[in-house]
Amino acid sequence: MSKPHITQTPGRKQQVQVMFNTIARRYDLLNHLLSMGIDRGWRKKLVKLMGQDKPQRILDMATGTADLAIAAAKLNPENITGTDIAEEMLAIGQEKVDKLGLGNMIKLLKADSENLPFEDAEFDAAMVAFGVRNYENLPKGLSEMCRVLKPGSRAFILEFSKPQQFPIKQLFGFYSRFILPFIGRLVSKHSTAYSYLPESVAAFPQEDVFITIMHKSGFSKAVFIRLSFGITNLYIGTK
Repeated sequence: MSKPHITQTPGRKQQVQVMFNTIARRYDLLNHLLSMGIDRGWRKKLVKLMGQDKPQRILDMATGTADLAIAAAKLNPENITGTDIAEEMLAIGQEKVDKLGLGNMIKLLKADSENLPFEDAEFDAAMVAFGVRNYENLPKGLSEMCRVLKPGSRAFILEFSKPQQFPIKQLFGFYSRFILPFIGRLVSKHSTAYSYLPESVAAFPQEDVFITIMHKSGFSKAVFIRLSFGITNLYIGTK
């Protein structure tokens, strides 16, 4: 499920960091509850497609509590590096990694997706699940993602979209505007964290527009795949 979104204001990145640190302990529960478990299938699809490239060094940007990094461990790469700006989210991710005995493969560290502490062409694949909507500067974050990839390698981005097909469009609109914020506030105990989803989905560049931004950010090729009737898109960019 998506990470909640903060609108662009001065200090937005700090607001995002504080918010995720606040809701970290309930984040996984809400993800699976609010998506009715469908989010696991979206991650599985990403990992399956990424596995075609047999990547050995994988970067998971905006890793949160490391769900996607853990899912990618089945590919048995040399290592997976997960980055996030929220320390509490990373702490929970580390607990999960340690419990599963994946500490030798998965390394988590605090880092800004728009200013990554890695050399050029360091990774065979990059991925992010429901994190790019929270970038303060989307083109910069995508450019950084492209920079750290080896030539010919691919980036895989899961992000919510606006379904257009009747009745999915109407059902999703009602759910995201009314049901999701209510349950989110109830479970997270945070007054606003899950009220931003419909706003952020509406504001986020969709499909071909996002593909254009990927091209301008350095990707030579980019495509998208609609998942679950267009509720979520999987964007794939080749450096």
